[in-house]
Amino acid sequence: MRMLVLPRLGGALIGLLLTFTGMVGCGAKDPVSRGRMSAFGTVLEVTLIGVDRRRAAEVTRILQTDFSLMENAWHAWEESPVVRMNVLFNEDSPLFAAPPSVLPLLRLSKTLSKQSEDLFNPAIGHLIRAWGFQDRPVECLRPPPADVIDLVVAARPTMSDITIDGIRISSSNPVVKLDFRAIQKGFAIDQGIARLQELGIDNASISVDGNLRAIGSRDGHPWSVGIRGPEGGGIFATLQIMGNEAVFTAGGYQRNFAWDGRIYHDIIDPRTGYPATGTASVTVLHPSATIADAAATALFIAGPKDWHRVAKKMGIGYVMLTDSEGRVHMNPAMQARVKLHRSNREVIISKPLA
Repeated sequence: MRMLVLPRLGGALIGLLLTFTGMVGCGAKDPVSRGRMSAFGTVLEVTLIGVDRRRAAEVTRILQTDFSLMENAWHAWEESPVVRMNVLFNEDSPLFAAPPSVLPLLRLSKTLSKQSEDLFNPAIGHLIRAWGFQDRPVECLRPPPADVIDLVVAARPTMSDITIDGIRISSSNPVVKLDFRAIQKGFAIDQGIARLQELGIDNASISVDGNLRAIGSRDGHPWSVGIRGPEGGGIFATLQIMGNEAVFTAGGYQRNFAWDGRIYHDIIDPRTGYPATGTASVTVLHPSATIADAAATALFIAGPKDWHRVAKKMGIGYVMLTDSEGRVHMNPAMQARVKLHRSNREVIISKPLA
């Protein structure tokens, strides 16, 4: 797998945050070095095994440049190739050349959207923008007017409205507005792991907001991910990663606001235009961070009744869903991998996904 090469875009790169700890424990075989990078409105962390501090600093600078370029290319509301594409979609333009920095993400999104029955749907950028989660402080958030939501939902923008002909694209629906926030972090992490492998690094992890993809091992030991409680509290479960895998969690606690006695989170159901109901959190384990990221959103929206069917259509083999009543749903393969730290919840084991 080769790293996606992105053209250099205008604008200053986000400042580099480096905090390295070159730790060689008593009897440890390999050093552990850590770096932190700022992109996508958050902080990504890289952990490198068997890499000295000087080399780790160099690698982190390379990743920071890559992630900054990706963020600038995929930004949905500031000047970017995605914004320019959305303008052309809105003008009902004929086929036009897709930016090389966006086309791979666009192709993957079309495939995953279809597999998810359009529950993962990057074409609903108008709804995402209307809710205002991208750039407004939480204390300034309010539900958008119902007529705005109704107009977008009635137009039913989906990724299937977009035609890709080689490197040229068009949309048959002028209400399509791309926003890749439900997949871009996973895709960026996959590209980051590919970059590490190109640089000869075989044991490492990249994490963001509690989500992680890892390769190799930690000095012979499996990587481990702590999964936050569905209410956003402490560690609810632990999941070990065997070799090359990713773990992504979608939760209503991650970004939300209260209005008129109700809590509104940022996982929007394309079918209604409102935050999805019935689910508190979903965790997906998959070799691809891109697929795990998109699937976590789709299965959160699918909810406790439909997650199993949608997971099968998306080819997902490991799922844990906590519903709004606190019940934990998972398939047998995930049950064998995850360790729950709270035993007082009802656990419902589904049929196998394979």
